Amino acid sequence: MERQNVNLYQNLQKNYQQLSTGKKINTAADNAAGLAIAQKLLTQSNGYDMGTRNAATSQDMINVAEGSLSTISDSLQRIRELSIQASNTAVYGDDDRAAIQQEIDQLKQSISDAGKNTQFNNKNLLDGSMKSSHVASGPDGSGMDINMPDAVLESLGIADFDVTKDFDISQIDSAIDKVSSARSGLGAAYNRLGHTINYNAYASYNITASRSRLEDLDYGAAVSDMKKNSLLQEYRLMMQKKQEDENGRFIQLLRFNS
Repeated sequence: MERQNVNLYQNLQKNYQQLSTGKKINTAADNAAGLAIAQKLLTQSNGYDMGTRNAATSQDMINVAEGSLSTISDSLQRIRELSIQASNTAVYGDDDRAAIQQEIDQLKQSISDAGKNTQFNNKNLLDGSMKSSHVASGPDGSGMDINMPDAVLESLGIADFDVTKDFDISQIDSAIDKVSSARSGLGAAYNRLGHTINYNAYASYNITASRSRLEDLDYGAAVSDMKKNSLLQEYRLMMQKKQEDENGRFIQLLRFNS
């Protein structure tokens, strides 16, 4: 009887613990194999969630770089317009071209500033120092590499561009092509990260659902089981009390007869 009471008490404790946590597996003793599987699934879902955050942060980095490249592209387009204007020697003389060059120099400085100072998390993005960066977008740290462009004046080939001297507009065209190609590459990387984010979210959702089916408590069944165990314990305590009362009366009767 005593052992049965202990078992019932332990079962009630387990019922209350499960109802308080909402999980049917709280310790290895509840379901050793189930706990091991649930932990593996939790590791996977956490990995996918972190991969999603890494991918989203990398998209932010790409947006910063692409925004600066857009500014550089606008400046190059303006330089090209001014170069075509300076080519019109039928109207513009040396003084005019010198004035045009002053604006070109300001635009070149703007391009230089964007190329050297564009940063994300204190890392330069467009000065050639970050040629390749790894994005750990997978649940195991795997992922993809992003090639960051080099958009400083020297790399674009226009550091010495000067319309007051002999100049070639094709230099500007080449620089525009380089920037456009870089923006296209970053756009493709951004879209790929978007697909990865969608896949990670789908995978994490399904893995979490599988773990929930393994771990989460069926409240209806748990409450019913708790009520059953509680009633059994009350019944056993009542029967134990009745037995103790009968034993007490029997002992008193023996003493009276003796």
